[in-house]
Amino acid sequence: MLYYNTSNAMNISKWLVLFTLFFSIQITHAAGEPTTQLKKFLTLSKTLAADFKQVVFDEMGAVKQTSYGVFHLSRPNKFRWSYQKPFVQEIISNAGKVWFYDADLEQVTVKAMDTSMGATPALLLSGKLNIDKEFTLQQQGIKDGLNWIKLLPKNKDSSFKYILIGLRNGVLGGMELSDHFGQLTRIYFSNVKLNPSFNSNEFIFNVPKGVDVFEG
Repeated sequence: MLYYNTSNAMNISKWLVLFTLFFSIQITHAAGEPTTQLKKFLTLSKTLAADFKQVVFDEMGAVKQTSYGVFHLSRPNKFRWSYQKPFVQEIISNAGKVWFYDADLEQVTVKAMDTSMGATPALLLSGKLNIDKEFTLQQQGIKDGLNWIKLLPKNKDSSFKYILIGLRNGVLGGMELSDHFGQLTRIYFSNVKLNPSFNSNEFIFNVPKGVDVFEG
């Protein structure tokens, strides 16, 4: 998002909703070491903090944008995705709403979780899905020091083609999502902290003075 665009923000927020999915779903069968590590990670992780590097590729494989920031998550369904470079933006989820804040434009867009995410992501947020029922899991081996697992949605109407989850020593190290428009998003995590304590205001967005607010 080198230039702010509401639809782009929606796409990023879908990424985050899919991320929170992995803190809600249940795994009934753990087959193989990488999947066993994933199961353990999901079971033990209630909150998470990490630095991230996000790279978005177009349908030709060219890099469209690279950004850096900090991610905080607390289940159920709370997150703060803070972009720090090359722009300053915030995407915050709490109390059934998502706030999209662009510092340069001095603008905040507020949407209900269901309308901003669409039907499928909203269902994912319910926390009632079973990963073995909703996805086909395929172990992908080791690349870049990460054990990769591919999740293929069984629902043909899903908004994405697949998700890749990369684990390093049993801890989340990377994710990749491919949509049906040929766009690929990769996120690399570093300085990952499991179950940190957050203050009570961490997932509350206070609108800065002079910022325009749009609700939809």
